[in-house]
Amino acid sequence: MTGVTGAAAPSVGAPLPGGPLPTEERSQKLARIVDSLDQLSDDTSVPRNVRRGAASAKGELGKPRVALDVRIASAVYVLDDLANDPNLPTHGRTAIWSIISSLESFQ
Repeated sequence: MTGVTGAAAPSVGAPLPGGPLPTEERSQKLARIVDSLDQLSDDTSVPRNVRRGAASAKGELGKPRVALDVRIASAVYVLDDLANDPNLPTHGRTAIWSIISSLESFQ
């Protein structure tokens, strides 16, 4: 017999600890993320390309016919590219990392 001894295997179909959020909580969390992207796209202290990128990431999240996980991955891709901009001020980079973290933890 192979496998880990003494560890209980999770049952198939059992929810994971901290599993999916209820629909209302998910929409509220997504709304907070979109608000953060709005704030970043309106922040005149960050370069214009970063403001455009934040608006682009918001647009990716707003595509209704695309699966949510694909929208999140697309937004993270855009934001990750922006976070590597050498002209980005520290507070802008921190805001982008915070948004990416929120998106990656979104279930």
